[in-house]
Amino acid sequence: MNQKPHVAIVGATGAVGVEMIKTLEKRNFPVGKLTLLASARSVGKKMPFRGQDIAVTELTKDSFKGIDIALFSAGGGISKEFAPIAAAAGCVVVDNSSAFRMDESVPLVVPEINASDVKRHKGIIANPNCTTAITLMALYPLHQAFSVKRIFASSYQAVSGTGAKAIEELERQVNQVVSGQTVTKEVYPHQIAFNVLPHVDSFLDSGYTKEEMKMENEGRKIMHHPAFRASVTCVRVPVYRAHSVAVSAEFDRPVTVEAARAVLRKAPGLDVVDAPEKKEYPLPLYAAETYNCQVGRIRMDCAMDNGLCFWVVGDQLLKGAALNAVQIAEVLLK
Repeated sequence: MNQKPHVAIVGATGAVGVEMIKTLEKRNFPVGKLTLLASARSVGKKMPFRGQDIAVTELTKDSFKGIDIALFSAGGGISKEFAPIAAAAGCVVVDNSSAFRMDESVPLVVPEINASDVKRHKGIIANPNCTTAITLMALYPLHQAFSVKRIFASSYQAVSGTGAKAIEELERQVNQVVSGQTVTKEVYPHQIAFNVLPHVDSFLDSGYTKEEMKMENEGRKIMHHPAFRASVTCVRVPVYRAHSVAVSAEFDRPVTVEAARAVLRKAPGLDVVDAPEKKEYPLPLYAAETYNCQVGRIRMDCAMDNGLCFWVVGDQLLKGAALNAVQIAEVLLK
């Protein structure tokens, strides 16, 4: 791998693409050249990077010649079509969509957990689902110490997980409600302002949604734990940015709050914010735009043996997407 790689961002004008550009700059990633790719309607739009404005060019089959690393965040359809083309051109793809996550030949990576899986790539590496990544930042260190059997979890997912249009929808609806206008909706099936929707992604025959099953399926792959089980309810909440997850986890080995805290304090990419007596606990408002995830409300689960409850919050545009992708690119350079 070229130590000053030519990097491309596919979907450069989307919510995650914008964060990818910022994250490359903030982390001083040694970009030799940056190419921004998007659909025809975004061509010519200029995006700031290291004091320069870089014009967006159109994504085509010929876009990947000479590119070393391509960070994809333009949806599963684009990834399915163009990631194999990019890989065939000698580029390593880090894909943020769900297109390749469960493909056995594609590593699914959270660098703090399974960075060594990157070595097995055949041109494509998958970024996990945002809620899964944020949850595992706290769950995996506990798993290493106490061996997790199963979790019950509920997510509180920000609208930016759906994209820039959803952020606009929440803003618009808040204004409509406050000024007594009729609420209009385009992105979500119901009003999201002053409401919560127990519906993230599409429903499966089981009654779970695809998003809810990602925690179990992707969790097994990332943690190398095929027996891991997760029963999850994913909920969209009227928060602009940062997802929160309430987790009840059951372990094989006895766990105490003190032991769990000691483990979590040492975990990379995670801050323990847990002083309820001072009203200190992770909040999406304060986790937004920060790299580390936060864990708090750590307590024994009173309904399970060897059970622990915790609340974990993270910026899903960063650790759940752009930051994780850039961290994978950093592993590629090592």
